[in-house]
Amino acid sequence: MANYTLSSGNVFKDLELPTPDERLAKAKLVYRINHLIAAQGMTQKDAANCLEISRYKMTQLRNGRLNSFTVDDLDSLLKKL
Repeated sequence: MANYTLSSGNVFKDLELPTPDERLAKAKLVYRINHLIAAQGMTQKDAANCLEISRYKMTQLRNGRLNSFTVDDLDSLLKKL
């Protein structure tokens, strides 16, 4: 039988990364943002305009590079959609 460890429900915590709760919150928000963008058939340019952010920031958002975003930033973007 294989050895395994049960997940805590937070992969960031399981990987012992700093601020795991914040990372999980950001990941959940970005998932919802990207899902809504896709559901509305928006291009990255359209989404950037709608969210009032630069295309560079939009690229960061779409690629999961979230260091420059706070949870509040992401929550505000979600509300704009």
